[in-house]
Amino acid sequence: MCVLFCMYLLLFCIVCMPVKHAFFWKDGVSLHEIKRMKSGAFFLLLLCLNLVCFGVIATGPPTCPADHITECSGSDSGEWEGEFFPGIPKIKYEGPSSKNPLAFKWYNANEEILGKKMKDWLRFSVAFWHTFRGTGADPFGAPTKLWPWEDGTNSLAMAKRRMRANFEFINKLGVDRWCFHDRDIAPDGKTLEEANANLDEVVELAKELQGSKIRPLWGTAQLFLHPRYMHGAATSSEVGVYAYAASQVKKAMEVTHYLGGENFVFWGGREGYQTLLNTDMERELNHLARFLEAAVAYKKKIGFNGILLIEPKPQEPTKHQYDWDAATTAGFLRKYNLSGEFKLNIECNHATLSGHSCHHELETARINGLLGNIDANTGDPQIGWDTDQFLTDIGEATMVMLSVVRNGGLAPGGFNFDAKLRRESTDVEDLFIAHITGMDTLARGLRNVAKLIEDGSLAELVRKRYESFDTEIGAQIEAGKADFEFLETKAMEWGEPKVPSAKQELAEMVFQSAL
Repeated sequence: MCVLFCMYLLLFCIVCMPVKHAFFWKDGVSLHEIKRMKSGAFFLLLLCLNLVCFGVIATGPPTCPADHITECSGSDSGEWEGEFFPGIPKIKYEGPSSKNPLAFKWYNANEEILGKKMKDWLRFSVAFWHTFRGTGADPFGAPTKLWPWEDGTNSLAMAKRRMRANFEFINKLGVDRWCFHDRDIAPDGKTLEEANANLDEVVELAKELQGSKIRPLWGTAQLFLHPRYMHGAATSSEVGVYAYAASQVKKAMEVTHYLGGENFVFWGGREGYQTLLNTDMERELNHLARFLEAAVAYKKKIGFNGILLIEPKPQEPTKHQYDWDAATTAGFLRKYNLSGEFKLNIECNHATLSGHSCHHELETARINGLLGNIDANTGDPQIGWDTDQFLTDIGEATMVMLSVVRNGGLAPGGFNFDAKLRRESTDVEDLFIAHITGMDTLARGLRNVAKLIEDGSLAELVRKRYESFDTEIGAQIEAGKADFEFLETKAMEWGEPKVPSAKQELAEMVFQSAL
């Protein structure tokens, strides 16, 4: 009403002020007073314009921060029109000589390498959280990314719009898998019931959009962002939090199963401690084991045949995370008789944070029968935190693929790009360029492994290094049939052993020749 009144008043000022003789002069108003009144009317005009602008702004769409405590609720009106990525074609393979940044140079999905199509070796997946929820924010700076389709809210309508963008991206990139956290794809609610309803609504759209060819590589529950999880989820000191986390995992597992997901991941970012002074570590580890046992039981109850995966990480955000690395996690699973129920999701950046190479963690998981999936990323050796960069190092990718080939592949696991654009990369096409680079790097690593296997020099070097065990006595040792007394007699018989060169430099030369 205020705006309407101002508009009428504005019209009155404009129409009446110029007619000074008909309106003012008859009352004997002086020319000086007329000028003063005109001046006042001019300021009134500015005031009216200001109120009009305020009214327009006030009636515009509401915005709210995209976080877990948002209370905004959008509608489906004003849905995004047209493509989310106009001008970006479907990405095709053009070969190593191509200079097109929007083309694959090494990844040729249907090309056979070592008896399998490249797409079956690699089983690429787009990570929803980094690709569509990454903002570029860091501990020292505000977000730098607001994609064209974003409206600044965390509403259901916005969640559905992101999901549509996700599937356009997946289709243009040419992959057929994606992965998600529950709270990344749908907004949290004031109650668990509301949060579940929000998730159901978004998942129905995802089910429709993914069709019969696309499915989740895995789903998971986000048990680290909300303040309720500040002491942990399965290892929280509060039984109410433990129950809430169990309910959230239950629902996330249900929707992963509904969408045809092939795996379900547990990343315990808050499952650890800041100090042992106030921590009953034994009790927390026991609670974590009971939590995972309950997850196994529910998986079987609902008929979910996917693999349950644990993702090791040493620290960040906790000072010490209980699943520190692959070896620690393997020991935990053995202690609680869970080895047959879980495999590991190895993240390369987490490997380096724990003081290992990614290759080391993959080999540790593989030889323990636990290699299930790989978070394809890397860290910066000059930075001591989890930077989640796209893997671009050809040597590292080749070592990663050595483990994958030795494992016979990763299925039903694969490679998900738990990697994000750098804070300064803000163009929409950067999302495609980053994924193309990551996919090409791993594809090139696979091609290099094929070269190494065809050449055979590296395998022969390793075989020769251990050939003393390819003897009768070596076989007895490996079979556990050589006791200390027997070995003592052989040591006395043989005398001082001759120790040959390990040929490390030759091994590195052979490896580098394949790159």
